[in-house]
Amino acid sequence: MKRWMVAFLLAAGPVMAACAPQPATSGVASSTQQTPAMSTSVSPGSTLAAASPNATPQAGLQSTAPAATRTPDPYVAERRHMVDTQMRSRDITDERVLTVMETVPRHEFVLPEVLDQAYADHPLPIGYGQTISQPYIVALMTQMLDLQPGRKVLEIGTGSGYQAAVLAGLTDQVYTIEIIPELALSARATLDRLGYSYVISKQGDGYWGWEEHAPFDAIVVTAAPDHIPQPLLNQLADGGHMVVPVGPPGGYQSLWVITREGDEFHNFNWGGVRFVPLTREGE
Repeated sequence: MKRWMVAFLLAAGPVMAACAPQPATSGVASSTQQTPAMSTSVSPGSTLAAASPNATPQAGLQSTAPAATRTPDPYVAERRHMVDTQMRSRDITDERVLTVMETVPRHEFVLPEVLDQAYADHPLPIGYGQTISQPYIVALMTQMLDLQPGRKVLEIGTGSGYQAAVLAGLTDQVYTIEIIPELALSARATLDRLGYSYVISKQGDGYWGWEEHAPFDAIVVTAAPDHIPQPLLNQLADGGHMVVPVGPPGGYQSLWVITREGDEFHNFNWGGVRFVPLTREGE
C-alpha cells in the first residue's frame, strides 16, 4: 500500500431508511426505522436482544416495535459517493461489503451535531470518549473478516452500533459487546429502530469475549488492547479470522489479521492505524 494511504487510516473505535433489513442468510440487508423499546437501566452481562426475529425473548432490552413504514432516504447519493471515493478507489474489492456500505444508513449512528459529516472520510465522536470509525476502516476490517452468510461473528466494542449493522448485512449471526452502559443502550435502541433486532448485544467487558456463544467464525475488535486477548483467541473457530488493532493507548497501533488453523494462529500485520484504547471493567 502506498505511504499516503496510511494517513487516512487513523480511525477510532467503532437515518432515515428505505426499507426494513432482513437477516442476511443470503444477500445484503437494507435499513429501516422502527420505534425502539427502551429500558431505563442495564447491568453488566445483560443480553440486550433475542437471537433472531423469531426467537423467544431473553431478559434485557427487547424490541417491541411495529413494522416500519417506507420513508425517503435523502442520503442515498452521499453513501454512493462515499463508497466510490473512499472505498472502490482504494482497496475495498469485496462487492458484498461495498453493497452493505452503500446500504447501511451511517447518518443514523452519529450525533446530531456532526450529522453533516456522517459520510466524511474520518472518524466522529459519539460521546463517552468513543468514536464511530472512519467509513473506510469499517469497510476494510469487514472485508478482512471474509464473513459469509450464516457465519457467526463477534464484535468487541459496539459503540454506536454502526459496525454491527454492517456485519448484519452479511450474516444473521451477529453478537456484539459494549462496556459503556449508556452506549450499549443507545446502540440497542438504534439497531432496533432500524430493523436490526436480530443482532444480539450485551453490556460487559469485551476482553473476555462471549464464551457461551463461542466458537465464532469471525471476531472484530473496534478498540485497541495493548496485547491480543487470549480469551478471544480461544473463542475463534478453526479457520476463522480475527481483526484487531494492537498497541499502546494514545499512540499508533498495528492492525492484525489472525487466522486460526487447529491450535495454530497465523498473524498478518496489515499496517498502522489509530484507535481508542480498549476499555476494561473498572477503568
